Formats: sequence, structure tokens, C-alpha cells
Amino acid sequence: MKLGAIEAGGTKFICGIGDEDGKVLERVSIPTTTPDETIGQVLEFFRSKEISAMGIGSFGPVDLNKNSDTYGYITSTPKPHWAQYNLVGEIQKHIRVPVAFDTDVNAAALGEMEWGAAKGLDSCIYMTVGTGIGVGAITEGKLLHGLTHPEMGHILVRRHPEDSFAGNCPYHKDCLEGMAAGPALEKRWGQKGIELADRPEVWELQAYYLAQALVNYILILSPKKMVIGGGVMKQEHLFPRVRQQVISQLNGYVQHSQLTEENIRNYIVPPGLGDNAGLCGALALAKTLKH
Repeated sequence: MKLGAIEAGGTKFICGIGDEDGKVLERVSIPTTTPDETIGQVLEFFRSKEISAMGIGSFGPVDLNKNSDTYGYITSTPKPHWAQYNLVGEIQKHIRVPVAFDTDVNAAALGEMEWGAAKGLDSCIYMTVGTGIGVGAITEGKLLHGLTHPEMGHILVRRHPEDSFAGNCPYHKDCLEGMAAGPALEKRWGQKGIELADRPEVWELQAYYLAQALVNYILILSPKKMVIGGGVMKQEHLFPRVRQQVISQLNGYVQHSQLTEENIRNYIVPPGLGDNAGLCGALALAKTLKH
């Protein structure tokens, strides 16, 4: 039986049909505008499809507490029109199958552990660096939840001594997302990231902030693999810079063969599922309802 998947992003909703092996059979991309427009097109895509379960990985913050009156809602997002929106409820009104719901990055972490770069492991993080920064985590085989869900894209980072940029986060100014997401790059340098590819100072600063975050995640969660995706990470020369900075900032404190010059390239890696990490993650969520 086929599974439905929705990667609900702040820029676009990617909807797909797939199977229990993570194979995407059909997919469509829908711009994220207003809920009425976007969800109308999502429902249209699924209307004639035969699916047995659906997984939704959504931008957030979201309410994942099944005992809450606002379970399935997108909550305090700065995205216009989407705050306090009942995403799961609206979809279940029209598509009457079981729905598994989590953050987009938790879903992507699950997809990478099921079929991608973290396959065979019981822990990993998935970080996306794009319009925003989000991080999902799996520890001891379980998606990480707690009081709400991880918001590791908004951790506070130590400012580079030569960086005077105020920061771009509407909540925290100079948190990680405020200093290193795509819009922060563009605002700091006055050009889009893709136009800055040949300016090493841009990417050294970027690596400085991203590596600080990864060091914090290593120290707190000790993940067995770190998978980093998102539009900003399409600058492939950023990976070696980030890995080098992680080694430098750890400064020999955490002793492990994965954290050496020789092996770190196999520890901090791009998504094994490529641009399908989020969509396959939603399939992996749907698959949990079948067992």
C-alpha cells in the first residue's frame, strides 16, 4: 500500500506518494503562500490518491503533544498567515487516514537514519541551513521530544570578534539562525549566497558559526552522524571549512576516531537522500503508523 508524505516548508510544500522502502513514486512542489491557497493545492494533489497513512514534517514551531488542544498546529511562527494554524486538523478533515506529525528536521533525521547517510545507526542529527536553520535529532533510536521539540537552530553563539552584523532573527537577533541562515548571509554581505561563492571570507565566517553549533550538539547529544542539508550547504566548499572549524573548536577535548582530520569527512556529511531527505522523512513517519 502506498504512503502519503508532506514536507511542509516555509517556502514550499513538497507533497509525494511513496512506498515503505522510501521510494518516491510521485512528487509535486507547491509554493507556501496563504494556508487557504497552499492547503487547497495540497488537498487537490492527494484527492484521487489511494494511501494508507500519511507523514507530515512541518516548519515550526509546532505542537507535538497529542494531549494538547492545539496538537498538530503550527504555533508561534513569524511566517505571515500561518501562526496558530491547525495543519493536521485541516488535512484530516479531507484525507481520512492516520497521520504522523513531527518537525520537518526531525522527519529528515528519521529518513536519513532509515535510508540515507545515517543508515544502520541509532543516533544522528539532521541540520538544514537555508531560509532558516533547523535541527532534528534521534537518540537511542528515538526522535527527540521533550517539553516541546528541539529548536537547535536558535541556540546562542559566540560572536566572531570581527563581526559587527546585528543579526537577523526577529526573536533573538544574533542567535545561530540570525547569524548564519540564508537571509542573514544576504543581509550581512548585500548579495545572495550563490553570488558570494568566490569570497572565502564569507564562508570562513559562515563555518565559524555553523561549527560552533555542531560542537554544541556533539557536547550535548554525542550523535553518531551529523547530516547537514539546505540551500546554503549547496556551496560544497563549506563542508571542509566547517569540519576544520569543528576540530579546531573542540581542541582535542572529545577523543574519538570520527573526530580526527582523517575521518571527520565521514562524520559531518551531506544528506544521503539529497533533496528528498525531508520528503523521505515524511514517508518514514508514515511508515511508523504501519507497525
